[in-house]
Amino acid sequence: MNRSMAAAYDPGVSDEFAAMFDLAPISLWVEDFSGVKRQFAAWRTEGVTDLGQFLRADPSRVHACASLIRVIGVNQRTLQLFEAANRFELVANLDQVFRDDMLMTHVDELVQLWNTGTAFKSQTVNYTLSGRRLDILLNAIVLPGYEDDWSRVLVAIDDVTEREVARRELAESDAYARSLFDLSPVSLWVEDFSHVKRLIDEVRGCGIDDFRTFTDVHPEFVDRCMSEIRIIDVNRETIRIFCAADRTELLMRKHEIFRDAMRQPFREQLIDLWNGKLFQQREVVNYSLEGHELHFLLQFSVLAGHEHDWSLVQVALTDITARKKAEAYLEFLGKHDVLTKLYNRSFYVDEIARLQRSRLEPMTIIIADLNGLKVANDRMGHAVGDQMLRRAGEILAAAVEAPATAARIGGDEFAILMPSADERGGQAMMENIRKLVELNNQFYGGMPLSFAMGAATGAAGEPLEQVAKRADELMYEEKRQYYAQGAGAAARR
Repeated sequence: MNRSMAAAYDPGVSDEFAAMFDLAPISLWVEDFSGVKRQFAAWRTEGVTDLGQFLRADPSRVHACASLIRVIGVNQRTLQLFEAANRFELVANLDQVFRDDMLMTHVDELVQLWNTGTAFKSQTVNYTLSGRRLDILLNAIVLPGYEDDWSRVLVAIDDVTEREVARRELAESDAYARSLFDLSPVSLWVEDFSHVKRLIDEVRGCGIDDFRTFTDVHPEFVDRCMSEIRIIDVNRETIRIFCAADRTELLMRKHEIFRDAMRQPFREQLIDLWNGKLFQQREVVNYSLEGHELHFLLQFSVLAGHEHDWSLVQVALTDITARKKAEAYLEFLGKHDVLTKLYNRSFYVDEIARLQRSRLEPMTIIIADLNGLKVANDRMGHAVGDQMLRRAGEILAAAVEAPATAARIGGDEFAILMPSADERGGQAMMENIRKLVELNNQFYGGMPLSFAMGAATGAAGEPLEQVAKRADELMYEEKRQYYAQGAGAAARR
């Protein structure tokens, strides 16, 4: 600020003050707002009371006010900041400096001046003459002695561009991270395990060194730890997969999600944490709010910087329910006959070997053969024969209860293994099957069902294959009698 500018500001200003103004480390402007003062007076006369609403209704009024401001002087820092060679170049290009983002902010500045009559401040955007964006903090005050006409207003501008760029970059980074979290195709949970850690530390402080045994003796401790988990956030996939309306409902009903089959894997999770394993993977079972069992591959991670208190934990749940159902079905197919839903011959052979090793006594085996299946297939088609087999499966499944098992071991041949059952148990089982056959024949029309059956109970140490052979011989004896009596003449094989 040269001497003539200082004089324009105040004829009595000292050279020392002019130098202080010119060398100040922040941008300083001396401006004349007297035209704005007169415009405000005219609008008040016209009855304007809410200046903000008045200006926003017609943006041209904002531009009109801005055009009434006169720049009297600026310091060197202002010229450097706005990349101007001198005051005249800066003033001549103020339309490049004050534009775009500044318009609505200027409304707020004018409203403050309208209300206070002495000062205003804002955080706004200006631009250098080369077009570079400047984020600024602006503070303005009507100088003492000029309160009546506002002809001298000191404006101080602090460049906060670097800070705002960093803030915007951080906000963008946060938004990016939030999007990755919220739009992830797997269920993500952010949880606080600090209360769980305190409980574990308390147990350790009591001198417990075998945590597995401790949780065997005190299963309630596992439930307490489960109840102390604090859920901080969940993503959209979590809300969807657990059938919740929103995050609030999910959190209010979390006890319906974490229950029953989850306890054992959660206990193993606690044991791993006890042993210092802060990153874990395991299969778990949760439940949707509609009550459906859900299988997940869980990945548990204590986030970096929170190892000392476990206050920030991420849990990722990958839904493997479909895979587990497929595996269960394949396992079912490996052990069951698809048509009758009974166990198959492969299971029967394995079960005979297992029971032989277990030496359960007494042991009774029933061999049953479905009469007339060949005739039904030959004369009426395999669809009728398949229906007879399905009915046979229904009857045997209804008759047999654990630990006994029923298996289809041939085309029309079935076996019932009855551990810990004697001769009377075998006879009672066959009598029950005959009653169920009668009921089934009453329910279904067409060709009636009948079984030829034989039961044998093993002697001490007798191989079960030999017991099954004796039962098979008795079954064939009954079948011969069945046909000899003429009851099966039409269905003779």
